[in-house]
Order: sequence, then structure tokens, then C-alpha cells
Amino acid sequence: MITLADVQSLVAIESVSRNERALADHVALCLATNPALEVTRIGDNVVARTRRGAATRLLVAGHLDTVPGDASLSQIKGDVLWGLGACDMKASLAAMLHLAVGAQEGPHDVTYVFYAREEISRDESGLLEIHRERPDLLWADAAVVGEPTNGGIEAGCQGTLRVGVTLVGQRAHTARPFTGRNAIHRLAPLLERVASYEPREVTIDGVTYVEQLQAVLVDGGIAANVVPDRVRVTLNHRVAPDRDDAKAGEWLAGFLGGALEEGDGFVILDWAPAAIPSLTNEHLGRLLALSGTPARAKVGWTDVATLQSLGIPATNCGAGDPLLAHHPDEHVREGDLLAFTSLLARWLAGDS
Repeated sequence: MITLADVQSLVAIESVSRNERALADHVALCLATNPALEVTRIGDNVVARTRRGAATRLLVAGHLDTVPGDASLSQIKGDVLWGLGACDMKASLAAMLHLAVGAQEGPHDVTYVFYAREEISRDESGLLEIHRERPDLLWADAAVVGEPTNGGIEAGCQGTLRVGVTLVGQRAHTARPFTGRNAIHRLAPLLERVASYEPREVTIDGVTYVEQLQAVLVDGGIAANVVPDRVRVTLNHRVAPDRDDAKAGEWLAGFLGGALEEGDGFVILDWAPAAIPSLTNEHLGRLLALSGTPARAKVGWTDVATLQSLGIPATNCGAGDPLLAHHPDEHVREGDLLAFTSLLARWLAGDS
């Protein structure tokens, strides 16, 4: 039976993004103990597959990396494991590893993907690295990404759009500001507009997504005695799965309206696409039924979108509370670990 000590053994191996090698080594050694698995190493990514010739294949994916922090501070107190990465997402990794090295039974072939660099820029993703080198390793009829969801289904994910807005003015001496125009002062109506945003709600296949808009970075100013002629604000817009980057960008430019003038800049800096719920897929629908709880929308972005872009229906399901991800009090409860491991085992075994 899986225990919190199994999770702690993974938490204790430091694996901040770009430094996952030691954990990948550990995972590969564990997987190699099961001769029924074909284990493939690509950089700091490890893929293990059964090859029984089943008509269907299910895939379970989890990222090895954590955000920065001290992995040596983990501790078990009663039925709770505290520590960096405990819920995001080493509890799910431990469940994956536990099932992978155990008996491989059921009507499906199974692929386990342990990948690097999820917590940083998407273009560095280990999942994309695997796809570039061996796209065949990611083929599946359906997939689960083990992001923390309290053991329920958080379907699809919202897209994330980053936009840079540049407001222009005219440089002048601060003793004679009437000879210029302060670009930073022009931020006030734009920020008021953003602060007044009321989240748009979109329901797709019974799952409701709530969009968000925030100003996240401001850069401007020349010197303490100069009226600034330029300021840039970065906006982050979380986008429901019914919009792509073009539609979201068009809406946002229109929403800002009169706060923008001729000569100002509006540029899309980054876009990670959203993903639909995919719960009409028979395998993911069966997982939802096994969970016994209604599906919720995934409010953040996850690699469910990456897998769906590759043609693989996918959803989020994992151990731990998503509100504790990246939190200084990150922890996971033994009951949550056991419940998720049982759910995943039943799904892979073909239970209904």
C-alpha cells in the first residue's frame, strides 16, 4: 500500500525546474524493477509503457519539477506530509510510480509520463521535448494529468494571454510639465478600466469557466526630473475554451476602448491555448463516474491543453488541494493520497 513516506522520498529529492535529473534518475531506477514496462529516457523525462497489444491505451502524465524552495524541510506529522511539491505534484507522481511498478492488469495498455520543466516557460516543456524526439510515446486514447484537484475532475483548462500595452506621452522637465504629457498619468483610466472588469462566465459541456483579467507588471519612467513619455503595462487574461488568441486579443483591445489612443502599442506577448472539457470521451467519462463528484473547471493553465493539441483527449485529476500549490504551507493528507491512488488504479484497470 502506498504511504506518505513514498511521497516524502520524492519530495526529498530537490527538483526545481531545470534541475530534475536526480529525480528522473530515481524514477527510472524504480520503473526498471518492473520487467513488463518498456522504459525510455529522453533528457530528464522518463516514459514507461506496457506493450501487451491491447486495443486501447491510457496515459497518465505528471511533471517532475517544483517551484523554488527548500526540499530538505519536508516532514510527516500524523496523517499529513508537509513540504515543497507535496501536492504539486509529487503525491500524484508517487501514485503513478506505485501503480507502474505493481501488477499491470486490465483491458488497456498504459503509458506513464514523468516530464521536466512544467513550472517555467512552455517552450522549455519536457512534454514538448518528448513530442519532438518520440511523438509515438505520447499516443493514447485518453490521458490524465496529475495536477492537484482534491481527487476530483477539473476539466479542460483556461488559456492564458499576456498582452503588453504601451501608452505614449511627451517628455518634458518636471518643473514645466505643461510643455509635455505624462505617460504614466495616462495609466489611471486604463487601470480603472481593468479594475472594473466583471468576469465573463462560459459553460461548455456542463462545466463553467470564469475568465479573469489583471494588470501584472508596470514599467516606465526616465529620471526623477523628467516627465515620462512612455509607460508599459502587462495584462494577463485568463480565457475560456471558446476563444483563441485572436478572438481574446480582439476582445481585450475593444474592452480597453478609450484608454488607448493612436500611437499607443498593443501586442500579444504570449499565448497558451485553452482546452475543452473532453468529458464526452468514453474513458474520461468513465473516470468522472468513478470519481463520484461533479466536474469542475480548471481555472489555471495545464498540459491538458498540450495533450489535446496533439489530439489526445485529456483531463486533470490528482492528489492534493490545488489551493496549496506553490504555497508556503504546501502539504498533502494521507487520505487524499490513498483516494487518488485507488481512483487511478480503478480507472486503469477498466472499472466502471
